[in-house]
Amino acid sequence: MMKTTFLAAAIALVLATTASAQQRPLVTEDPETIGSGLILIEGGLDYQHQITYPASGLEGNLLRLGLYGASFGVSSIAEIQVDGGVYNQLSVTRRFPAPLAGETTFTGDSTHSVEDLVVGTKVRLISEAPGRPAIGIRFATRLPDSSNESGLGLDTMDFYVSGLIGKTVQSIRVVGNFGFGILPDPVEGSRQNDVFTYGLSVARALHQGVELVGEVNGKANFRKAADTPPGTESRSMMRVGGRFTHGTVRIDGVFMIGLTSRDPSYGFGGGFTWVFRGFRIP
Repeated sequence: MMKTTFLAAAIALVLATTASAQQRPLVTEDPETIGSGLILIEGGLDYQHQITYPASGLEGNLLRLGLYGASFGVSSIAEIQVDGGVYNQLSVTRRFPAPLAGETTFTGDSTHSVEDLVVGTKVRLISEAPGRPAIGIRFATRLPDSSNESGLGLDTMDFYVSGLIGKTVQSIRVVGNFGFGILPDPVEGSRQNDVFTYGLSVARALHQGVELVGEVNGKANFRKAADTPPGTESRSMMRVGGRFTHGTVRIDGVFMIGLTSRDPSYGFGGGFTWVFRGFRIP
């Protein structure tokens, strides 16, 4: 009984001390990592109203079920991340001419696929200290699991690198990301589009275990519209939500607003995060 109580207390302490590295429901990456030998598991779902797919010529309402993520603390300053989703369904409300419209093979007013898999590595370069923010770097690759036949994917593989910065002032945590993405042209494989990626998030602790969170996150394309490869256009989302931590589990909820004409007009979602000791680093 004493061992069980001690283990529960230790895990709760781990969850509290790695809270700044837990992302849901935000996507702006904190420079802090989860810690050596720890594993972070998260899952959730969301709904996005009137999202547009310029490459396949589809517009509709997107339901994403079984969103998942796993982070593995391979050292005190580094972690490996895997993120994806089990089932995405788009209820199509409009079709329009597009470069990859002829590649779609579904019939009717609904299509589905899996979420693209993203594999990343995050490294904390400088620890946070009085008068100094934490600084890190993240590399990530998006793999083409969602096919262009469904209309939801591009069948291309993207690469991203981002600088991460974070600072806590009293009960407020502020995190910023900036970097670039290399996005291949899904129509002409010999071309690519290099976009600027950004994110700014704020988390405010309201009470023990209760946080209010918000962010603006996206990518900016600086090419002229006529020269922009389809599917690599600017995207931006604002998210506002809350997180509640109880014991070893964190529950979250979020409301989303699209900031470009291609993003959903609004959306909402929720999920959970769990951190536990998974292995020991020799």
